[in-house]
Amino acid sequence: MSLSTEITLPNGIKYEQPQGLFINNEFVKGVDGKTFETINPHDEKPITFVHEATEKDVDIAVKAARDALSGPWKHIATTERGRLLTKLADLFEENSDILAGIESLDNGKATQFAKGDVQASAYCLRYYGGWADKIVGQTIDTDSQSFNYTIHEPVGVCGQIIPWNFPLLMWAWKIGPAVATGNTVVLKTAEQTPLSALYAATLIKKAGFPPGVVNIISGFGRVAGAAISSHMDIDKVAFTGSTLVGRQVLQAAAKSNLKKVTLELGGKSPNIVFPDADLENAISWINFGIYFNHGQCCCAGSRVLVHEAIYDKFLEAFKARAQQNKVGNPFEQGTYQGPQISQLQFDRIMGYIDEGKKAGAKVVTGGERQGDQGYYIKPTIFADVTNDMKIVQEEIFGPVCTVQKFKDEEEAIKLANDTSYGLAAGIHTNDLNTSIRVSNALKAGTVWVNQYNTIHHQTPFGGYKESGLGRELGSYALDNYTQIKTVRIHLGDALFG
Repeated sequence: MSLSTEITLPNGIKYEQPQGLFINNEFVKGVDGKTFETINPHDEKPITFVHEATEKDVDIAVKAARDALSGPWKHIATTERGRLLTKLADLFEENSDILAGIESLDNGKATQFAKGDVQASAYCLRYYGGWADKIVGQTIDTDSQSFNYTIHEPVGVCGQIIPWNFPLLMWAWKIGPAVATGNTVVLKTAEQTPLSALYAATLIKKAGFPPGVVNIISGFGRVAGAAISSHMDIDKVAFTGSTLVGRQVLQAAAKSNLKKVTLELGGKSPNIVFPDADLENAISWINFGIYFNHGQCCCAGSRVLVHEAIYDKFLEAFKARAQQNKVGNPFEQGTYQGPQISQLQFDRIMGYIDEGKKAGAKVVTGGERQGDQGYYIKPTIFADVTNDMKIVQEEIFGPVCTVQKFKDEEEAIKLANDTSYGLAAGIHTNDLNTSIRVSNALKAGTVWVNQYNTIHHQTPFGGYKESGLGRELGSYALDNYTQIKTVRIHLGDALFG
């Protein structure tokens, strides 16, 4: 059985798609010979199949990572780790058209945004390449009889589980800091979107990474993901996905070898519009905040809070803007919103829309399927909602948002914080004091002012409350991948006491 197949993308580009599991720098079949199909969400047809990793394959990948960790990788110069990551970033840019095309095909992401994801992935990898030789400890002066210093050592073998909404970007977010700090990796892709990660694995080998340093497997969360979370020879697990599954990962880690855990989970983020805001600018960012990536974004600004003085004017203008979004084929020029990822996700979102209608919320626009092929949903706005409605409290993960009134700053903060999540928030105002005061009062890991969804590889990203543990990106992500060792050397001859 071949471990690759030629695919022609809708834009005419032909490329060789790997189908195997990437272990020890080679593509291999799964031990049990299982495969599964990946579906094009635009036309609901199979694209190809890939090999499915089971617990046995996870064991093999972990052993490869462990052997690499105790082999040449342990002694490789930090500057060489950096060079490998920057070379990988260069290869991402050289292969950007293929990578973006695969993302659009497998995920349904509009090509303009898929290209942005590839570039952001390259920036992330290059950024962490720059950090590789700058991981330093401290010398600590405690007394004249001691010399004290700290070392930041790799955690070890890192299991990483990424979601389907940003396959390449999450690949880079996870691998970058792990490799920069000297760890080895076993990364599981989402079963819905394995293709771009497997193609990116070919670039790992081309960049010159030693065998076993980065291993990429395709499989299902309930099997391969569970095996990673509970594996006794994995030292750290990083997961991005739903809060429900995040709890399971945390429990498995605790019940096994108490491995380190970072979780980037769900959100129900508020986007607050004050009466002095530039309304046109605010609506542009709010539209981007919810409909970017088809609403399949953990930090989506899905709860829009608008001051009562401008509520009616805002709602009319926001409706007009949402209706301008081109929904359709990801490869067509000007497409803003592609299809949802799967039939399961489509049905889930439509279920929430039906729930909102039954609860008495007003559909301002959308609220229904678009077309009769593909997992397309019209951009949807609900108004006249109350805070106890499911569509206000629960993460929908689709192109659906709610709009609520508030009367003053105090009420805006109260409404914004009235959720179990705390991933992100947005504020739209021309008053600097308001922006700082409200930012400080919001229980959210990221607060954007007069913008939204502008994540940058240099700034940390993560959540409060049930939105997760730890931080991705920036120098803060490096802390997740190192152990700190203290060394105290006695300098004097006499013993204390």
